Amino acid sequence: MKRMIRKRYVCLLALIVFATPLAAQRGQVFVANKAGTTVSVIDTATNKVVQTIEGIEVPEAARFSPDGKWVYVTQSAENFLNVVERATGKITKRIPLSGHANDMAATPDGKYVLVCIATTPGAVDIIDAASMTKIKSIPMKARMHDIVVTGDSKWAVGGSPAGQFAAFFNLDTLELDGMMEFDMGIMPLAMENNPDGSGNRLYVQMNRLNGFTAIDFKNRKEIRRIEHPKEPTGFASGGAPSHGMEVAPDKKSIWVNSRPANAIFAYSIPDFKLLGRVDLPKLQVPGQPPRGSRPNWVTFSPDSKTVYVANRGMRSVTAINATTMQTIAVIPVGEAPDRVSTLVLP
Repeated sequence: MKRMIRKRYVCLLALIVFATPLAAQRGQVFVANKAGTTVSVIDTATNKVVQTIEGIEVPEAARFSPDGKWVYVTQSAENFLNVVERATGKITKRIPLSGHANDMAATPDGKYVLVCIATTPGAVDIIDAASMTKIKSIPMKARMHDIVVTGDSKWAVGGSPAGQFAAFFNLDTLELDGMMEFDMGIMPLAMENNPDGSGNRLYVQMNRLNGFTAIDFKNRKEIRRIEHPKEPTGFASGGAPSHGMEVAPDKKSIWVNSRPANAIFAYSIPDFKLLGRVDLPKLQVPGQPPRGSRPNWVTFSPDSKTVYVANRGMRSVTAINATTMQTIAVIPVGEAPDRVSTLVLP
């Protein structure tokens, strides 16, 4: 009997030990402060800035190597991809690009970094992550803005506001594999993957739509356009009315910004039922109506429990409890926080 009890205890202990890393998955949110020279790093456990990467003028986006050792940062001021050692925050290499960089994506398998080139006529530069050199530049017919990759590292999709298209790239051949044309300019993109990492749905924001569009990734067909509720409204959009969205890591919801509403809306996946909204900070100006925070980009904690929204007009990031839809922190960062992205710590 004692031996049986001891065996059960050991098995239970083993389950606890192996389950703990999954339950305690740590993350860091990287915030590109576009009107400055810094990238702020937020610990998702404490919702506090724990590191500031300095010396990158007009940073655009930050992405990561799979092991978390390297942070890749694009910038508007110079035509380079900065390679930063995460532990020290030091720039170790600057990889020349074919023009002014905008968004980028790192493939989950660690092979490539794909950089959107916003210099006319536009391109997508491909960086070999092992050698940290540019190995190819795929020319486009218009300036490129944003890019996402599938979880299996086989496909990428880039968007163009001026060209009004989404371009599909085969990452096995490193070639353009077709385009989807739209009636509006393409802004931020988000990818929903199948359990095997292949693309299921692609989500697209457009420069005149206060909402988003869902696309069948495999068939490259538009499924539905979802517009945000008409209320609340009254806040200046300062560009595209809906800018910034992200699919939760658990793939149960998608959270989408609205600048006219100064809020973020949550929708269920796959039926796109409105789950609710969270109002974002307002700037109170004496004698004038309150100004919105100009929400810009969205990311999640690794466990899907916290949503982070960059408040470009407020020098802050809002952290939201995804279950209660309540703001839990407003985190001061640098000037004009722009793209935000989450590194899942090893």
